[in-house]
Order: sequence, then structure tokens, then C-alpha cells
Amino acid sequence: MITESDGRASSPMLLLLHGMGASGDVWLPSAPLLDQRWPGRWAAPDLAGHGASPPLSGYSFAGLADQVAAGLHPGDRVIVLGHSLGGVVGLALAAANRAVTVEAVVGLGIKAVWSPAELARAGDLAARPVTWFDSRDEAARRYLRVAGLADLLSPDDPAVAAGLRQVDGRWRLAMDPAAFGVGEPDLATLLARIEAPVLLARGEHDPMVSETQLKQYGVPVVTLPGLGHNAHVEDPAAVLALLDAVR
Repeated sequence: MITESDGRASSPMLLLLHGMGASGDVWLPSAPLLDQRWPGRWAAPDLAGHGASPPLSGYSFAGLADQVAAGLHPGDRVIVLGHSLGGVVGLALAAANRAVTVEAVVGLGIKAVWSPAELARAGDLAARPVTWFDSRDEAARRYLRVAGLADLLSPDDPAVAAGLRQVDGRWRLAMDPAAFGVGEPDLATLLARIEAPVLLARGEHDPMVSETQLKQYGVPVVTLPGLGHNAHVEDPAAVLALLDAVR
């Protein structure tokens, strides 16, 4: 988990949830802006099977949300800003009764439509054994491809370190490959169970989800001009500004 800011205890915590293959450190570029414009505490945990978080025996969105909730304090009030997988986990956190209260969810770049071929591909990736690399650079480049960050971060970027593991002189990704098998989210059911405000957003050039696909769910939708799937890395200020609509 990235260091949690102290902030004002009376304000809700901002919970930043990363996407598939990444770690909480992907939010590092947002940290200076958060210190300036977020009034309360914030935290960016590693989802189960990512970064420093241990794997699950089986992956589901509810299970990932349970893992996030377990890292919070009973009675915490949170606003979730989640990217891709993290956005769905945020919705799952808000959709069930837990010891924390979700006051709003902003889901960025959530893939809403999955083809049979895409699901089969994800299943194949989930069944593969861990891949080992002889050098950190090789592992880092693979990490950036898996997390969709290859054109945005360099292999030596500080945010990459949390996504790697070194064991006996060899390197691997910190991610548990089985996490790819989490499946397709049932967004309609999740949203029907949520009473808190929800905003869905995407980058204008995000190939994984269209504005039309998001608008079918009947919640506010924002398209961020000029940005792609990892809009939170490309333009942290633009993504954090989405929070103004839900607080």
C-alpha cells in the first residue's frame, strides 16, 4: 500500500484501486495532487494477487472487494476511484453490506463488454504458470505490457518496482496469473445494488470500452478528451477532477 495520508479524520477516505496487473504504486503520480486537493485520508492498496498482497485461492470481484474491506477500519467511510478491474472491485465493495460505508464510486476504464474469445484468452492466461526472467529489465518490460503501461512508464520508473519479485537471482511479476480468471463483471446487477452515487468514466481513446456501452447503465458517464485506457497515469489531474462530481 502507498503511504496513507493523514488528512482530516472527519472526511471520507479516498480509496484508489488499480487495474489488472498493476499495483497501488501506479497511483504515485497522483500523490502530489492529492496532498493539494483531497481534504481527507487516502490509500492505494494492492489488490489480492498483485504487488505485496497475497493471492486468493479463487478470484471473484466479491472476493477482491472482501480483501480490500479487510484492510480498512470498521466504520470507515470511503469514496472509491477505481481503474478497470479496480473500478469493478469498487462497485462490488459498494454493492454488499460490509463494515465500511462507500459514499461514492468513480469507475474509470471499466471494460463493459467481453467477447467469448476475450474470456477464453483471459482463462488461458490464468492457467499459465509463472514466467521467470533472467534480468529485472526483462521482467519490468513484461510487467509494463501486462499492466498496459508500456507506452507510459519506463522500466526503471519507481511505480514498476512493486510489480516485480526477485527470487534466487531470477525475476517474475508479482501478480498471480490466476487473477486473470476473475471473469466478466455483471455491471447491471452490481449497479442495481448500489445506493451511493456512481460515475463511470473513460478516456476518449480507450479501445476497451465505449461511451455508448457505459451509457446503457443509466448512471452519469464522462469521456476524458485525448486520453486512453490508463487515463489516471496520462493525466492524473483530469482523473482526480472527476471526484468533484461525487463529493
